[in-house]
Amino acid sequence: MQYITLGIILMILMLLYFKVANHFNIIDKPNQRSSHTEITLRGGGIIFWFSAFLYYIQHYQNNHFFFTGITLLSLVSFWDDIQSLSNKIRISVHFLSITLIFYNLELFNLVPIWGVVIAYILAIGLINAYNFMDGINGITGLYTLTVLGALLYVNTKLQLFIDGNFIKYGMIASLIFLFFNYRKRLSVLPETLEV
Repeated sequence: MQYITLGIILMILMLLYFKVANHFNIIDKPNQRSSHTEITLRGGGIIFWFSAFLYYIQHYQNNHFFFTGITLLSLVSFWDDIQSLSNKIRISVHFLSITLIFYNLELFNLVPIWGVVIAYILAIGLINAYNFMDGINGITGLYTLTVLGALLYVNTKLQLFIDGNFIKYGMIASLIFLFFNYRKRLSVLPETLEV
């Protein structure tokens, strides 16, 4: 029941976001490099922040730095969707965000310095890979659902590393995202949605 309620709340938040994006003209006009041919709404990845926020308000005890890091990542990504940011600003915010997340996870105490350096490179690389991934036709949503499913399996069956609900919240956000992103045009909704 908890996950159904979460899905309904996320669906409502997504529909409200559509209205805001429409009102403020947060759109992507296709060009030669685009994989779509019609004007699409941008910033649909905000649903993942909504999901993290809903998790945080239920489990806020020791997750302040983690949620702050996620929020900074979301803000800089959303801002970059609206207007292009310089690489220096984006990478600086990514580095700060990852530092906050690693601090909350106590990575600095658990892993040798070379492991921390590799973790930074992988984390910032993955963030930028997502940034370049086109959100059209379910690519990002399906990839995210696959990765989160694999992480949930590892977390449940092999090595507990985080509260499984956090991963499940992200998977539900992916399903809601895909509902709008991986389908044909609906009469009252945008045809596609970009992250």
